[in-house]
Amino acid sequence: MSDFELYFNTGWHHIISWNALDHILFITALAAIYLVSNWKQVLILVTAFTIGHSLTLALSVYEIIRFDEKWVEFLIPCTIIATAVFNFLINDFKLHSLRINYLLALCFGLIHGMGFANTIRFMLAKDQGIAIPLISFNLGLELGQVLLVAIILLTSFLLVNRLKLKRKWWVWTLSGYALAVALNMAVHRWPL
Repeated sequence: MSDFELYFNTGWHHIISWNALDHILFITALAAIYLVSNWKQVLILVTAFTIGHSLTLALSVYEIIRFDEKWVEFLIPCTIIATAVFNFLINDFKLHSLRINYLLALCFGLIHGMGFANTIRFMLAKDQGIAIPLISFNLGLELGQVLLVAIILLTSFLLVNRLKLKRKWWVWTLSGYALAVALNMAVHRWPL
């Protein structure tokens, strides 16, 4: 297996795996407020998340930054909680009201990247450059996120657009599920 395939598969499984439940929950909460017609905005959101994620990975691999793993593992469900709570507080779903999501996705991507930094640091050989592993990992991650977003948006299309479920109920259901699971994660990951 080539380095590209190895890191691409690692990125893919970083999102498309039950071991990646926290990542799946974050993307679910992030995408919950959007409809199929907003697919471009959602792709920009998940790309902003990936940029934050990859920036932290690169800085961590070069040991420019390093964080206590216990705190990072606690902060990851906190990003899900914050995103889900934000979804409950939205009064309207107009795109101009949701612009802050781009900044949140980027910042929360930084935190999620810290959670995987140790793993990728150990995977890299001492003399191996970071460019190919980071690019291929992020391509796998991005493709997995796009697949997850497509499933969420298509499901919302069926339920909200076709079956006429109130959009707020859809958003609250996804956000409530993400919130409940993330609260449980945060309690179990309390670092003190």
